[in-house]
Amino acid sequence: MGFAGEQVCEREVDVAKVEDILNTAHLAGTDHLAGTNHLAGTTHLAEGGGAGVDFIANPVAVVIPAYNEERFIGSVVLKVRKFPVQVIVVDDGSSDDTRDVALAAGATVICHTANRGKGQALNSGFAEARKLNPAAIVMIDGDGQHLPEQMEKLVRPILEQGADIVIGSRYLQKPEGVPAHRVLGHRFFNLVTRTTSGVKASDSQSGYRAFSPKAYNADLFHTSNFTVESEMQFLAREHGLKVVDVPITIRYTDKPKRSPWQQGMSVLNGILRLTGMYRPLLFFAGTGLVIMLLGLGLGIYVVDIYYRVKDLAVGYAILSVLLTIVGMLGVTTGVILHSVRGLLYDMLKGHLDQDEEE
Repeated sequence: MGFAGEQVCEREVDVAKVEDILNTAHLAGTDHLAGTNHLAGTTHLAEGGGAGVDFIANPVAVVIPAYNEERFIGSVVLKVRKFPVQVIVVDDGSSDDTRDVALAAGATVICHTANRGKGQALNSGFAEARKLNPAAIVMIDGDGQHLPEQMEKLVRPILEQGADIVIGSRYLQKPEGVPAHRVLGHRFFNLVTRTTSGVKASDSQSGYRAFSPKAYNADLFHTSNFTVESEMQFLAREHGLKVVDVPITIRYTDKPKRSPWQQGMSVLNGILRLTGMYRPLLFFAGTGLVIMLLGLGLGIYVVDIYYRVKDLAVGYAILSVLLTIVGMLGVTTGVILHSVRGLLYDMLKGHLDQDEEE
């Protein structure tokens, strides 16, 4: 079922306009877009030699969310299509010619009439990809940062190791060409996401990932913004999905569209919201326990003052009582929400299992 404001775009393209865009952007290898075909053969060679993934026996769909990416989307699609895969671009309300360039490059394009965010773009793309029942779905950004030729590295653990989510990581090896502020920010978010979700990943913000049928049939994308990658770790824990990292190379070919600080604060706010939603015991009870311990510690300090100078520090005493009460309420709220959430989850899972049996 499609989403409101979404449609599969028609293949009517102003070729002259698209060629002008491509020439202006200096995209290599994009001259005869409409006639681009998959490479012949069923098996590609892996990096470093040896047999690669058999994409004919193991069909793969590639989903590319894109917003105002006319400069890069054509070359990304063409490089992906060097493999015999189905390419689905989701034009998330772009105001430029992203749609036309992607169509001319040979992709199936889903159009959003307005910008709805990366999470919703992925939902639309995965809904279209599920119809193909592929052995794996790969998601890759449309800005040219990722190398499509490394796609086999992400697909192979799904086919050979039973992985459910494979994350292309910039940090399994020494990162090259990654700005220092990005490295620091990513490592901070890796720590926060790993601690709060309970799932380890060396690059929690990577947009280059592959998914097994078990993973892509799960309900993976709820948030609409750039917290979607972090949310996957919470949902991986929820659905018992096996997460694997593989090393990839990243290229920063353009200036960021958004302020790094603004995007960082948005991701941090999203992670805190996800923690409250998926792990209320940790979020509320953990925070409440810290506050309660502060209150008790302050209470001990008040008692110490009284024994030393025989004077009650009324202000500290009131603050101690308030902190202790707030902390106890937080712990109680966390326990209650954790229990209610577990009950609702079990009920929903029971209904879904019953529907499958019927």
